[in-house]
Amino acid sequence: MFSDDSTLDFVSSTDPYRRELLAHCYRMLGSLDDAEDLVQETYLRAWRAFERFEGRSSVRNWLYRIATNACLTALDHASRKVLPSGLMDPGDDPYSPPPSADADVPWIQPMPDALVEPESQDPAAIVTARESVRLALIASLQYLPARQRAVLILREVLAFPAAEVAQMLGTSVPAVKSLLQRARAALEEAAPSTDHVLEPSDPQARVLLERYMEAFEKSDAAALQKILA
Repeated sequence: MFSDDSTLDFVSSTDPYRRELLAHCYRMLGSLDDAEDLVQETYLRAWRAFERFEGRSSVRNWLYRIATNACLTALDHASRKVLPSGLMDPGDDPYSPPPSADADVPWIQPMPDALVEPESQDPAAIVTARESVRLALIASLQYLPARQRAVLILREVLAFPAAEVAQMLGTSVPAVKSLLQRARAALEEAAPSTDHVLEPSDPQARVLLERYMEAFEKSDAAALQKILA
């Protein structure tokens, strides 16, 4: 049984990462509903294992490892959702797939802006706040095999070192680099049409989006760091 002190220690150690873990699971799954479920699963697994946590990595890295592997397991069993062929009417419910959607194309559920307002200057929170970005990028991720998607997000979006990503996924650094290379090639080949793009309405957000996308496509780490600073 956990003591009250252990419970307080767990909450204080893990709760600051809940919002960014929600964004991470959303990027992996493309569904806010599923992401919320997986965050709950992540915290349940972390709670059960907390007394055995030895501090060999940071709590944040440990939680990301649990969340990423939970998402990979879910993706092994999940059926794909459908993506609308164009932007929906403002009166439609954006969190449900439209009845006319093509069942062969994944549907990516948008994340409400209220859930991604940054509480700090953490890079992951800033990236999350810019998720009034193109759903096309998220949609492209849905075309990647799960492990390629995980590596792309952990390396390119969250900027985890290759060695830490390898540890999270139980693989080697060369394998991580190979997965990232294949993921980038697949994204370049499977870039969605502009009909599937949901542009941010704020002009400043558009500028940030274009800068981010350009740096992302060029693998320009320095530019990404500057944007996120």
